[in-house]
Amino acid sequence: MIEEKMLVLLRQGKISKWFSGIGQEAISVGITCALHEDEYILPMHRNLGVFTTRNIPLYRLFTQWQGKASGFTKGRDRSFHFGSQEYKIIGMISHLGPQFGVASGIALANKLKKNAKVCAVFSGEGGTSEGDFHEALNVASVWSLPVLFCIENNGYGLSTPTTEQYNCEHIADRGKGYGMESYIIDGNNILEVYSKVSELAESVRRQPRPILIEFKTFRMRGHEEASGTKYVPLELMDYWKSKDPIENYRTFLIDEKILSSSLDESIKKEIKETIQENLEKAFKEKEITASTHLELSDVFKSKKTHNYQLSTYNNNKIRLIDAISEGLRQSMERDNDLVIMGQDIAEYGGVFKITEGFVSLFGKHRIRNTPICESVIISIAYGLSICNIKSVVEMQFADFASSGFNPIVNLLAKSYYRWRQEASVVIRMPCGAGVGAGPFHSQTNEAWFTKTPGLKVIYPSCAYDAKGLLTSAINDPNPVLFFEHKGLYRTNYQEVPEEYYTIDLGKARILKEGEDISIITYGLGTHWALEVLEKHPNISADVIDLRSLQPLDTETILNTVKKTGKAIILQEDSLFGGIASDISSLLMEECFEFLDAPVKRVGSLNTPIPFANNLENQYLPKDRFEQALINLVAY
Repeated sequence: MIEEKMLVLLRQGKISKWFSGIGQEAISVGITCALHEDEYILPMHRNLGVFTTRNIPLYRLFTQWQGKASGFTKGRDRSFHFGSQEYKIIGMISHLGPQFGVASGIALANKLKKNAKVCAVFSGEGGTSEGDFHEALNVASVWSLPVLFCIENNGYGLSTPTTEQYNCEHIADRGKGYGMESYIIDGNNILEVYSKVSELAESVRRQPRPILIEFKTFRMRGHEEASGTKYVPLELMDYWKSKDPIENYRTFLIDEKILSSSLDESIKKEIKETIQENLEKAFKEKEITASTHLELSDVFKSKKTHNYQLSTYNNNKIRLIDAISEGLRQSMERDNDLVIMGQDIAEYGGVFKITEGFVSLFGKHRIRNTPICESVIISIAYGLSICNIKSVVEMQFADFASSGFNPIVNLLAKSYYRWRQEASVVIRMPCGAGVGAGPFHSQTNEAWFTKTPGLKVIYPSCAYDAKGLLTSAINDPNPVLFFEHKGLYRTNYQEVPEEYYTIDLGKARILKEGEDISIITYGLGTHWALEVLEKHPNISADVIDLRSLQPLDTETILNTVKKTGKAIILQEDSLFGGIASDISSLLMEECFEFLDAPVKRVGSLNTPIPFANNLENQYLPKDRFEQALINLVAY
């Protein structure tokens, strides 16, 4: 009845879009009834029955669909693209596939907590063609995670029939390849759905493991209403109409003398009044007020965290790589729930040996080797955060983050802004040139992420900063990409406190002070700048190590340029589209009257990074920086 009302409102222009689940209600309702109220469910955009069965107030659903403040996303997202910790429902993003990984992360949290809970995740058959589906099933099977993968086989993915989507007889058959149980259920029979899922859920609570369930059903409306159903043969529509789960269940109840026609009408009347009452409440609510301040303040979660400063401490002169390892180890000791995940990080210690020995200290349940599946591991990390478990994910090389790009920029980055769910995930990014590793292992690709609101991007240049910034990143409730320059791992030695300490994110550091020019840089660029200045003692320069690229310490940048009147920005990344371009624009907008020369940017060539030593040296900007600095000082 809610669906029918929404279709009327859609035609009246009172809601913007509707994804109908008419004909599939038994799956949503049956699964939700089979799970306990404190167990998470991850529905899709046509699973209204999940929300109503969890008794979410209807006016809040209606205001969500109208983009009003009483909804769940402050008007920032529509439809069922929201979650609610109160009702243990985690909404989807339009990319479908990451939902499987998020469910696996929640299941991992349940397993680590040993709380005997199961979670269920929904998808249509279309989503099972995505790589995230296969990655999630594989990891869930390898780790024996207590999750029900519930696939609604709709017959069509929008307009594409199943014969053009996959070439096996049943989606459930795929379970065999991943070493997991799988079942086929009549998705239009509420009693079969409820009884079978209840049985499986109870079994998984006792013996944690994943199960793949294929529900045979049919989508009676368009993918969304504008799509229509003209592509579906009429006889197929008639067949599935005869299997309508609500009408058949009503007939069954009447035949069994459980439901009478008068009671049926009475229930409908009560529901109709409830719908109308809640709609009127939703319609009376004013349109949401736009506020730039509120929008910007909700991109990141602000949280008072204790800043661990040291008054007295013991120093050790260690390498940057050792400082990172020490920061990780001390963070693991302070937080008994913190989990580290990545390829070969357990007994092998990671390809750079940063986590060597960690398994003996913390156990394999917290130091988790992963298959090669960056996308789903990042989604799993998000699922852990939903359950208040922090995690650190190691990209073996920063270049490989491209395989996990979608969950980084669409799940992690947008989570707090969309529905105030923190994504407390640190992604470690070994990056950079100088090791002759070529186009797939030497990129410094921070600009991929500084563009995306909701991500923090940290890039230390020395051992002291690496440890203190990493511990702060782990404490931060927002997603942090933590870039670690491979060329500095074993070449940068520095006095680093033995004790645990933190350094505030978002603060640049002044490495050197001068009067002639401001050099603004980060990462390996800081070392290049200092080396060049040693060769030219006549140049008096401020050297600013940004350390944090997002958020950016604009105050320090502006102050130094207002003082010196000249600015050169050095980055290892290729020049076009990098952070230097944004800083240059900032200076032109905010410091124009203080400038005595054009702002100069120096970066690597606009080519992929090459392998051969002489080609790599030509690619990198170090030598070009020296000449550009001399020219700008003389301007």
